[in-house]
Amino acid sequence: MRAKLLVLVSAAVITACGPNIYQKADPGEFSGRIFLMWIDDGGALGSGTFVFVPVPGQELTFTRKNPAATVRSIRPEMMYTDGGSIPRIAQAFKGFSPWGYAPAYMVHDWLFIARNCNKDGTPTDRERDIAGMKFAESADVMAEAIKALVAQNMVRKNDVSEAIIPSVVAGPITRALWEKDGACAGRRVSEADRLAVEAGLPGRRVSLRGATRTLPDGRIVPVKPARLIETIGF
Repeated sequence: MRAKLLVLVSAAVITACGPNIYQKADPGEFSGRIFLMWIDDGGALGSGTFVFVPVPGQELTFTRKNPAATVRSIRPEMMYTDGGSIPRIAQAFKGFSPWGYAPAYMVHDWLFIARNCNKDGTPTDRERDIAGMKFAESADVMAEAIKALVAQNMVRKNDVSEAIIPSVVAGPITRALWEKDGACAGRRVSEADRLAVEAGLPGRRVSLRGATRTLPDGRIVPVKPARLIETIGF
């Protein structure tokens, strides 16, 4: 109970003291579809390795209406994801599921991968598009994306989480991740996991004969088709 109280007090402080990012945000608009794939149970938190997969021809796209936007159209590429990086203790509260605002989290996560890869000098063409984006704008994008989900009736309105989450991602811990050097390579989806995703997509026939992957504990195991656990469309 004391721990839950601490979370609530911390949230109240963040909301009261931080910039009112959510209230000022211009809601954007989502289109397209995504698949969320489960690779295995070898994730660092024990919940597994998840991959965000854009659907070819129907890629998840977030279109911004903010007139000051560095980039108007954001389309994340395939990437590892853990949804929203919400502490487990906070997940007990309504609106704080790590997947509750999944499309917004995917867009925000991809901005950080793109930033890391631009800093390391190895961006894809699409990642290069956000090279001029500043850290503060990444928090604006989160607020705009959550507002879009509410406006498009994809999630229920929740004044607490809507205000807190954009303020949290504008904080010093997140800024350190934005400025981190040497992070790009570790965030790229491995060839083995790409094969697993391809083999797990509906209607695909991909040979996995001889394909292996190395688990975090060093074991080498055969590649198995990834499991489709969620489809989100707009």
